[in-house]
Amino acid sequence: MVKLAVIRIRGGINIRRDAKETLGMIGLTRVNHCVIIDDISSHRGMLQKIKDFVTWGEVKPSVLEHLLRKRGRLPGDERLTDELVRSKTKFSSIGALAAAICAGEAGLGALPGLKKVFRLNPPHKGYKATKRPFKDRGDLGYRGELINELILRMA
Repeated sequence: MVKLAVIRIRGGINIRRDAKETLGMIGLTRVNHCVIIDDISSHRGMLQKIKDFVTWGEVKPSVLEHLLRKRGRLPGDERLTDELVRSKTKFSSIGALAAAICAGEAGLGALPGLKKVFRLNPPHKGYKATKRPFKDRGDLGYRGELINELILRMA
């Protein structure tokens, strides 16, 4: 199962009610927050509803590992470590967990208490345009594999 990384780019001023509710269901309550979701038809429909506020694409295991190492948090703002993953799951490291998540063998819920939202910094060198779609030299909407470059610029 392919995993999608979804990053919120725009804020919530003058936002439609249905889009605000959909963003809340996915877990994107603030700008520069990222979530990892499954690529299923119901999620695709939700993404089409909020395409004017987020960008998304397929995440690579190496980028997911980097995201978990730098921005993965447990309750109490505790950082994620290899020892913690080894003691609480069947996986030997964060890299093995990330590979299993991307392959669909495990979910983010495999590690008890892991927060599903990754708080990112604004991207290094900034956004291109936050009101234009990615295909039209902007930042919104589907961007495919190029989401990995954006995550690395933000993590």
